[in-house]
Amino acid sequence: MFELLPLSTAETVSVDIDGNDSQVPAHFTVAEALLAGGNTTCRTSQVSGEPRGPFCMMGVCFECLVEIDGVPNQQACMTAVRPGMRVRSMRGKARLA
Repeated sequence: MFELLPLSTAETVSVDIDGNDSQVPAHFTVAEALLAGGNTTCRTSQVSGEPRGPFCMMGVCFECLVEIDGVPNQQACMTAVRPGMRVRSMRGKARLA
């Protein structure tokens, strides 16, 4: 559904996604980094446990919530990557910050 366009001059940053080091273009959002790495699930539904992932890519639907640097419930599509960032998928009910 999504296609990564080639950007040969793009600067990259190192981001830890669920324990895996990923090199992603510095202009990406967290949602773009997840999708580029083949990860389509950001969290699971707190009611049914069904996988949820980036949907609208513009901050409206809240399906892309992840934990970033220990802070839960962050919108992946609205957060730019930065060097050393730690991103974790959320499973089930999220705790309040």
